[in-house]
Amino acid sequence: MREGSYTYKLFSRSDFSAFWALFTDNLINLMVLAGVCQFVFGMPAEIVYGRILPGAAVAILSGVAAYVVLAKRAAARHGRDVTALPYGISTPVMFVYLFGVIGPIYWATNDPMLAWQVGIGAGFMGGLVGPWLKRVTPRAGMLGTLCGIALVFIGTVPLATVFEQPYIGFASMIIILWGLVGRFRLPFNIPAGLLALIVGTLVAFSIGEARISLEGTGFYPPLPYVGDLIAGIRHLFANPELFLVLVPVQIYNFIETMNNVESAESAGDHYPVGVCQITDGLGTMIGAVFGSPFPTTAYIGHPAYKRMGAHAGYIIGVGLVIPAAAFLGLLAFLNNLIPEAAAAPVLVFVALSLITNTAHCVRTEHMAAVTIAMMPHVSSFLMIKWGALMGALQATGVEGLPQLGDEALTAALLQQGAHFAGHQSLSQGAILTGLIWGAIVASVIDGRFRNAGGFALAAALMSLVGIIHGASLHWPQLGPVSAGYLIAAAFLYIYPLFHREGAAQNQNVVLEEPPATPAE
Repeated sequence: MREGSYTYKLFSRSDFSAFWALFTDNLINLMVLAGVCQFVFGMPAEIVYGRILPGAAVAILSGVAAYVVLAKRAAARHGRDVTALPYGISTPVMFVYLFGVIGPIYWATNDPMLAWQVGIGAGFMGGLVGPWLKRVTPRAGMLGTLCGIALVFIGTVPLATVFEQPYIGFASMIIILWGLVGRFRLPFNIPAGLLALIVGTLVAFSIGEARISLEGTGFYPPLPYVGDLIAGIRHLFANPELFLVLVPVQIYNFIETMNNVESAESAGDHYPVGVCQITDGLGTMIGAVFGSPFPTTAYIGHPAYKRMGAHAGYIIGVGLVIPAAAFLGLLAFLNNLIPEAAAAPVLVFVALSLITNTAHCVRTEHMAAVTIAMMPHVSSFLMIKWGALMGALQATGVEGLPQLGDEALTAALLQQGAHFAGHQSLSQGAILTGLIWGAIVASVIDGRFRNAGGFALAAALMSLVGIIHGASLHWPQLGPVSAGYLIAAAFLYIYPLFHREGAAQNQNVVLEEPPATPAE
């Protein structure tokens, strides 16, 4: 059918149900990031509700406008109804920015303003990063290191919150397991995430654990923060190791967009991948200018919204309601109202989804690469908790405590089976270390020894200057870890030259990787 001969209706009756599902997804993300920024990183409400959330709302609004235009063009081109791509803050990448960029700056400086400035600088620069590294990095390495973050930070910590407040947490958790994990229908087709928040909040009210507060509400118009953005970018260039967090997560964001566009195509709606990736990058950069550090992306779930019969009205609704709630401070009201334990099960589901979807979208033999890529994040988690334990002991008045890293303490920990030195080394640059080891293992499995050797050599060079396995950047210094990487690289380059037949045999079994479908 000739383009332009078909009139596309933006709204349909089915958009209402789809709206609640997408709105709940975005709402929970915004509530969680606001809670972490305010109560974990100590950011004042003026930054959280006056800058970050309005900036995120502007990013969502701009992306929604672009995807509505793309939907209208696709409908006109194909002469039939299409479902617009869902859009919002990327949940896995949001947590990477929280605990990989903003958190380390805050913990190192105790300066929430600087942490926010670096965050928006990272968000802006991240929007410029393309998927160039994807050409040589196996998917198992990139997804595996994100699965590590999902396991320890997105999943384990919220699950502990559930058990700290079991009345609230269990009531919410069982609904999430029923509706999102088990995918069983709930009464009136109410979204499981929304019902979990409602039930958890009602239980909290019944036991006196919830309150109605207007603290933080008000009018927060979106404003550009160019000066703060420039200050954050300057700090990034002064500490270039932070770019090594941005590269893998932004590559993941581009892959996430690509995979979600592919899933839309499998459902019958065709969108240009490159345009969608540019849209997500520009949306992220616009949000950063207006105060939000967090990347936006085309969401997973288009086929589900397609089955509902949604058009574009559901994302238009989200694009109007979320900004209105952010600009009027209603998100602050909801954040005060809904207890953490009621929202925590949603994050547990996100972790489960990311890990299980990764298991489905990589080859079975590559699960070894995914697994090893997760391990450095366990070490990172242990280091954070050991530091928190020492801080708690000092806060309770215990005197004469040694510092973590003290030789006597390290030796004593080793005697007790706590390998502090090894975990410390693994935790330094955990995101990049996980990606490297996942790529090495996946490349070896495929018989791509030169590719594996290239990653080992790159790891050696980075460890020489403290990008990974070091507390800070320094002049090149050959240490045991760097030497170990050099030995591994030499083996991977030289040994296959004498065993070409075996290498060729391994390469013959390499299959094409299926498209990934990472969860929001």
